[in-house]
Amino acid sequence: MGKRLTENLSSLYVGAANKLKPKHARRKIVAYVESYDDISFWRTLLSEYENDSRYFEVMLPSRTSLAKGKKTVLMNQLGNQLGENMIACVDSDYDYLLQGCTNTSRYMLKCPYVMQTYAYAIENYHCYAEGLHDVCVMATLNDHKLVDFPEFMKQYSQIAYPLFIWSIWFYRHHILSEFSLMDFCSYVKLDHVNTYHPEWSLEAMERKVKRKLRDLEHKHRNAIPEIESMKTELKELGVHPNNTYMFIQGHHIMDNVVMRLLIPVCTILRREREQQIHSLALHSMQLQNELTNYERCQVNVEQVIHRNTNYTSSPLYQMIRKDIEKFLKIIK
Repeated sequence: MGKRLTENLSSLYVGAANKLKPKHARRKIVAYVESYDDISFWRTLLSEYENDSRYFEVMLPSRTSLAKGKKTVLMNQLGNQLGENMIACVDSDYDYLLQGCTNTSRYMLKCPYVMQTYAYAIENYHCYAEGLHDVCVMATLNDHKLVDFPEFMKQYSQIAYPLFIWSIWFYRHHILSEFSLMDFCSYVKLDHVNTYHPEWSLEAMERKVKRKLRDLEHKHRNAIPEIESMKTELKELGVHPNNTYMFIQGHHIMDNVVMRLLIPVCTILRREREQQIHSLALHSMQLQNELTNYERCQVNVEQVIHRNTNYTSSPLYQMIRKDIEKFLKIIK
């Protein structure tokens, strides 16, 4: 009885529509997402749990307007309508790590009908380090490993980690005027990436991060014990020095870190392949044909990375799976 009361009219409406279907028809569960870009991610994940008795329909939060975004999905229109036949699938942003410090965070943590990414956003999954070499291969058709991407993102994370903890601290205490998300991202971006010496860009970033850390530790000495305690707490939530990049703003990681490395790497790999064609071609016609064919087979790296699905083995992705499986047990 209590569980039924938690369902709202829209979820019940979908449930009533399900009951009107033939006895052996599959049950429809509506899954609302924040934007067009999210549809593919959640469709791929939810399709794993479709069977002869149920299926998911992934859609934007409104059929009557172009309203999108997290607030639209959770609070403004659908928050009170979620239930056994209707779920919300959203980016975690910082809400998962805020652990109930805001209304949105509390709602996401408590509501069994909200699925969240745990990583900051879907972009973080597309930037999953273990799949970045495959992105280069698909974009350039060249399997030469120029950069150890997992090691690079590990080192990046280790440098960003202490300042990231401070960023969460400021958000938990609602002191964004002093150190906002934009401020934090400005310290953990990569500038002037040298493809042959990518560690140089990390060294430059580390110098900026250390200067800011000294400044924050000086101004907020009393917060240092809490900062240390937060490291233990966040570790239990899955945040480690080696994987911090998964919890930093997704657009920032994509645009100001990963793509700043991937684009020059792919440029070099394409030049390598073109030079190989030049050296192996027996005559000018064969050369022109091979170069044309190679050019046609190439794919823009920005398109490829958004198709990167190597993240399915990541620990955070497994956490989403567990939430879906828990939800499916509720509705049995």
